[in-house]
Amino acid sequence: MSEAKTDKPIKKRKIKLDEELLAYKGVWVFVESERGHVHPVSWELMGQGRRLADQLGVELCGVVMGAPGPDLEAQCQAAFAYGADRCYRIASPVLAEYRNVPFTRALTDLVNAHKPEILLLGATTLGRDLAGSVATTLKTGLTADCTELAIDPEDRCLLSTRPTFGGSLLCTIVTLNYRPQMATVRHRVMPMPDPQPERTGLIVDFEAGLIETDIVTKVLEFIPDDQRDKPQLPYAEIVVSGGKGLGKAENFKHVWDLAKVLGGEVGASRAAIHAGWISADRQVGQTGKTVRPALYIAAGISGAIQHRVGMEGADCIIAVNNDPNAPIFDFAHYAIVGDCNQVLPALGRTFAGYLAQQGS
Repeated sequence: MSEAKTDKPIKKRKIKLDEELLAYKGVWVFVESERGHVHPVSWELMGQGRRLADQLGVELCGVVMGAPGPDLEAQCQAAFAYGADRCYRIASPVLAEYRNVPFTRALTDLVNAHKPEILLLGATTLGRDLAGSVATTLKTGLTADCTELAIDPEDRCLLSTRPTFGGSLLCTIVTLNYRPQMATVRHRVMPMPDPQPERTGLIVDFEAGLIETDIVTKVLEFIPDDQRDKPQLPYAEIVVSGGKGLGKAENFKHVWDLAKVLGGEVGASRAAIHAGWISADRQVGQTGKTVRPALYIAAGISGAIQHRVGMEGADCIIAVNNDPNAPIFDFAHYAIVGDCNQVLPALGRTFAGYLAQQGS
């Protein structure tokens, strides 16, 4: 999903970049961290940023922000391992916990001082909040929830592709005469690069001049979110998902049974969620979770773009549908045309037998 589709020419208005914007060079990735833990989407974006920077012939830079201490140093070194050439470090006690105002001020000042042509952030709760406010203060464009990023070889513009119209279409958005070009990308959309611990780079410290008394918002307490009983779809190696093709809510038990046999997570299409067959936190797709498992089994799911963008990065996709013309068969690795309520139990028995043999 990280490679943009180039089989059809993209029609867009040609422009000549304003002289003052020609100074903007380089690809930046905001390294998102909370309480010392870096969100994996940052390293996925670093891999994608490396590819874009190489195409443009420019540096790839990471941006780390937080309280002074060893965590920022470790994050810079990790950024180098994942592909960065340079890392901008903003250390301030005011940045110990995420708050929109100080983070927006610091990142905006950094961009104005060093002028990157591309700035990428994760489409997380934090990333969406920060990207929107920074794009506003910089008076530039922002493409949210991208599924593909590429470079136009003619004018060096960033081509940001994302679903639109409720996930029924894909559109490619270009920020023309504005810099930096900003985009957010969801976790698990881009592949995770292999780290190279031997890589090194340059750390550049930036003084943001933040004063705590200038910030109205205060963090009174941190209450961690207990995820033990919630689905961990983005991290699952095996996902079995069901859609309206199962016929009725009772038939979703076949999805649960097969997932249990395989030791995987249960997902669902938007249609199944809207029908009330399963809880919304198990939705896979543009308006749900993005997954990148080793094995994805889609049962009774048509394969509309809204669902496709959330799972097409899987290593192996097995689709089960009684409609031989279902769109999901266009990109599935294996297609089974048949009744899901007969095929899924058969798959469960077959996998259970095979796993039992392996165990013995």
